[in-house]
Amino acid sequence: MTVLAAVGIVLCAVPERPAQAQSGQAPHERAWLAAHNAERTQFGVEPLRWNSRLAREANGWAIRLANEGVLRHASVQERGGRGENLWMGTAGYYTADQMIGHFASEKQYFRPGPFPNVSSTGNWADVGHYTQIVWAETREVGCSAVSNARFEVLVCRYWPAGNIRGTVIAPQ
Repeated sequence: MTVLAAVGIVLCAVPERPAQAQSGQAPHERAWLAAHNAERTQFGVEPLRWNSRLAREANGWAIRLANEGVLRHASVQERGGRGENLWMGTAGYYTADQMIGHFASEKQYFRPGPFPNVSSTGNWADVGHYTQIVWAETREVGCSAVSNARFEVLVCRYWPAGNIRGTVIAPQ
């Protein structure tokens, strides 16, 4: 198995499947999902479903990062192989749309092709958040944001993970 990592996304093999999505989303959860799906619609791939289990897992990791005051990916083992996008910004300053918009802004450097040869900069990490959002095989997402005195940390988890080496990613 080839595993690549960078702040923003981790490449991995397909692990066990998380539980199905549940209803009863909070407004910020609906906003995160809508922002993801707006990007997916533009890219021409199926919308994601909200997965409460992924959101709970993301919340646990976001709490840890906020307590540590750092931004780092959970290991592939800690995430059960799920995809992961991370974001950190000034606490209370950003909306859910702006958080996901930060990931989506990477599309300016995206070029279709086999992963990891998908960035006009030559560095896949410059588009890794975006490609995880629009990865055609990804079906579910769950996100959580946690604040400390200075920062807000957003963690989004994806099932199945995207950014798989050798897989072609291109708008549909």
